[in-house]
Amino acid sequence: MKKETINRHTKIANEIMYYIYKYIDTSINLDELSSDFEISKFHMHRTFKSEFGINIYECIKSIRLQKASSLLLTNKNSTITQVARLCGYGSHASFIKAYKSKFSMTPSFWRKEGYKEYIVNILKKSQSATSSNADFSALTPKIVKMEDIQAYYIRHRGYDKSIRESWQKLQTWTLCNDIMSSTQIGLHHDNPTITPLNDCNYIACISLKKPLIEASLPMFIIPGGVYARFDFSGKYGDVLQFMNWVYFKWLINSGYETTTNPSYTIYHKNHFLAEDEAFSLSYYIPIKL
Repeated sequence: MKKETINRHTKIANEIMYYIYKYIDTSINLDELSSDFEISKFHMHRTFKSEFGINIYECIKSIRLQKASSLLLTNKNSTITQVARLCGYGSHASFIKAYKSKFSMTPSFWRKEGYKEYIVNILKKSQSATSSNADFSALTPKIVKMEDIQAYYIRHRGYDKSIRESWQKLQTWTLCNDIMSSTQIGLHHDNPTITPLNDCNYIACISLKKPLIEASLPMFIIPGGVYARFDFSGKYGDVLQFMNWVYFKWLINSGYETTTNPSYTIYHKNHFLAEDEAFSLSYYIPIKL
């Protein structure tokens, strides 16, 4: 297969994934989607599965349930039916069935106490997170209004040290394009304290002051909105523990709710590139009242 064809397929698959995440709270019509991309449904499905190793229907289902698992805990005043609708489910019964299939428990039991053991088992899969002794109890956020951010990106499947490979590719890209100033952003479409680490979609992003006239990497928009920003430093493994704390301690007790927008990290020092695996970052979690 020619390089141009491979690049085109990758671009189509990435744009489909971006569309799914952006409109996950709606009823996604795949006929309309294939029409928008001017390709057949067969070609769209084949391209997507070839790029991500999962079919579109299963991807949509997984993302919806991952979003729902967070909203069930943080949006205390929302009923289970309301959470289901926020995540694109039109039927209460279909949501319950899908949730039990993925998490082996009902949404109501997850909300009461089931999430605790589930999260502990996820964190146990990361030796670095398990050995982290970081304490975030003294952290207080700054509430900020963020604008949309245009970013070039590389998707990475899995949340582990292999993310370094994607950042090295981005670093090579900036050097080849003589880019002297950029902002490094890690986008967390999936919450790695809920989604099995091997299944997480992490996106390594570069934001520039001015877009390039021609670029070999795809570009998307990181959505603006109201965010709680946490500034802190640490070492590899601390971030996963922080995300566990911010979602399941701070957010639950904060009085805020989260949204279906992704959280993201702006790196001042990127631990995936630093030899000492230390970081300094600002973490943005979307919130509303």
